Amino acid sequence: MKKVRALTIDLKKDAWDGSRGFVMRDVPMPVLDEKKNPEDALSVILKIRYAGVCGSDRGLWYRTAFKDMVHDSLKREKKTTRITGHEFLGEVIKVGSMVERLYYDPDEKNPAKIEVGSLVSGDSHVTCGRCYQCRIGEGHVCLNEAILGISIDGIFAEYVKIPARNLWAIDERRIRPEIGSIFDPLGNAVHATTCVDFRGQRAAVFGCGPVGLFSILLARNFGAAKVIAIDISKENLKMAKQLGAHETILIEKSKKVHGWEADAKVVDRIMELTYGKGVDISMEMAGPPSSLNNCILSTRRGGDVVAFGIKDGEFTIPNFSRNVIVRGLTIHGIIGRRIFRTWQIAQRVLSDKSNGVQDAIWNVILKKGKGTILDFHKFTPQSFEKAMESNPKILFKVNG
Repeated sequence: MKKVRALTIDLKKDAWDGSRGFVMRDVPMPVLDEKKNPEDALSVILKIRYAGVCGSDRGLWYRTAFKDMVHDSLKREKKTTRITGHEFLGEVIKVGSMVERLYYDPDEKNPAKIEVGSLVSGDSHVTCGRCYQCRIGEGHVCLNEAILGISIDGIFAEYVKIPARNLWAIDERRIRPEIGSIFDPLGNAVHATTCVDFRGQRAAVFGCGPVGLFSILLARNFGAAKVIAIDISKENLKMAKQLGAHETILIEKSKKVHGWEADAKVVDRIMELTYGKGVDISMEMAGPPSSLNNCILSTRRGGDVVAFGIKDGEFTIPNFSRNVIVRGLTIHGIIGRRIFRTWQIAQRVLSDKSNGVQDAIWNVILKKGKGTILDFHKFTPQSFEKAMESNPKILFKVNG
């Protein structure tokens, strides 16, 4: 049986508690066998070109997130090894017999058609299509979803098998292939910045990792009047400024009795910048409980809190009734992308060369590829961890 290289976690060999990282292993070449697995009729085999590294991959690497999802899903599958990763750009090399029906269009020039040779990205949330949420158009909160690289095998591999319904055609004339591989996290930011109206609003973005930086860029593009960026990293705040943040606030280390306590200095500074009102929209993009409380206390009465950051564990919101209910806040829980409405918005924003969004992502966030694009076949835990800690966003170049 032909083997391909893949980055994996093996719960039997690598354990979970007390370990970290991914291991490069040989895994079986994926195949389409419709007699053995009828669902292969609606699947494709991809040759991966680029693979993006996400914050959730960081959580898996350091074993700080998704423990139950990984363990429970592998137990159901009766195996011990999970192929990681979920952001990708790949070339279709084989299609199941029913794939054409998913993307049928009488116009043979249809750029969205999925066939052998198509260049595609795709959503990491594999939805069931049958639950109540899916049937009413809310697949992003599917009751039975699986997530590539976490609860089913992912894409940190030379070749992978993907459900064809998750794919999105990429036109290299409009979208750089490197950016095409990170449509998934960009889609998180599109989802977060379209759940409320940013036109003429003051917004604070707490956490300037990749999705936070994307959100700053998009908030400005969608008409925000003032964007305030908050982070613990001076380098990330520098990038936030380059992407259009009007003001930046560095969170300094402080001695807190509880880890969930808000930072009074940060809240006071935001009040100063908003003439005592608070921002109209606060975006929690970092994850810690303290960050959510910073958001809540920095938002004006009647404002919106957009909560995206994911971190395992319990959260405490002190004085909930007074700080949230009485102040009339609306908290929006953002997960994934609205499939595929969010993808369409992202594609249109990126395709408009006049707004500078695509250039900013390549030049600022991806640093024109300098130190941010790693050779998959030269992977070492040390070089990967160094790149991950030195850059908000990195990619693997898997196949040329």
